[in-house]
Amino acid sequence: MHLAIHNSAGAVPLAEVSICQGISMSYIDQIFWRLRRAGLVRGTPGPGGGYRLGRPPEDISIAEVIALMDAERPQRRAESPMAERLWAELSTRIESYLDGISLADFVARPQVQEAVLSQYAGRQWRCDVCGALATRQQPPSGGVSAQ
Repeated sequence: MHLAIHNSAGAVPLAEVSICQGISMSYIDQIFWRLRRAGLVRGTPGPGGGYRLGRPPEDISIAEVIALMDAERPQRRAESPMAERLWAELSTRIESYLDGISLADFVARPQVQEAVLSQYAGRQWRCDVCGALATRQQPPSGGVSAQ
């Protein structure tokens, strides 16, 4: 999500994702290893480097990202055949719903953009895009990028 929000601002350093999202660097490394292996992100080495989406945000569904992150998680076992059927149907509906939402669709929502802006209110690390690192460039349109 963070990369989709900042897609037009260039490569995003992992340290920025860690700070902005409040996730430890060791966990960020694990997440990006999976994302990179699946081709959802690509890295740019060196100063000013970081990560960008591997495909346009319009071409990446929320369901694809969640499925990737849940792939190695043990599946919950239902307590009864009826509960198993209920969870299977619910899972199918959730997957279908999330498959219809791309990263671009999600970050373009006004409530998401408001949440992004409020997430960084009062923090000392401020950039023009997300409020995290002063070395980041603002997208040409200004503010939070929905692309």
